[in-house]
Amino acid sequence: MATSERGVTEADPRTDEGTTAADAVGVGARPSAESPAGGRLADRVARVVTEILSPAVLVAVVLFAVAWASAETPMSALVTGVIAAAAASFLPIAYILRGVRRGAWTDRHVGERSQRTLPMLVCLGSTASGTLALAAAGAPRDLLALIACMAAALVVATPITLLARWKISIHSLVAAGTAVTFTVVFGWVLLFTWPLAAAVGWSRVRLGDHTTAQVLAGAVVGACATGLLYPALR
Repeated sequence: MATSERGVTEADPRTDEGTTAADAVGVGARPSAESPAGGRLADRVARVVTEILSPAVLVAVVLFAVAWASAETPMSALVTGVIAAAAASFLPIAYILRGVRRGAWTDRHVGERSQRTLPMLVCLGSTASGTLALAAAGAPRDLLALIACMAAALVVATPITLLARWKISIHSLVAAGTAVTFTVVFGWVLLFTWPLAAAVGWSRVRLGDHTTAQVLAGAVVGACATGLLYPALR
């Protein structure tokens, strides 16, 4: 989730473990033949993609889109969309930004795996609470199913990060889940969102914040939550 430009060092923040030769080969290492100008441009593009298509942004967008598509009235869509986005996006990112200002973690993407415990637990708790709040408010089934799937994806990703000491990519998880959700809800006309999800994964590897394996793992979790669980729940 970080935007650090640091290269591979002895204590790689992607794993909080020492880096082996295998980590440096084929898991995000930049081509040695790349020109300095081309490398700087690629880094800038990767940073823009990481920020514009961040989890907080994509979660809010997809929740509002599904609320609008499934609610009976515009007012109902607005109310339920705000509840869902507040629980799964606005409140967690506000908590993280407050922590950054207080020095609790290094950046808004919480790039250091060792710092992710509280942010991930807060995100999981807030998303689960939002699911209950939407159920109590009589939210459309499509929206309720989607936020429940988000909570389920976090249930899988959180122990992987906190217990297995492996920094699965939340950016990639959310991007893949968003692309699949748009396709499920709105049809194949939104198939173009899939390359955007791939671009997010590329940006995380390009910036050195995740390995290719971590990005792919995140994409699998996100795609399964919305591609398999979401259709069953909705």
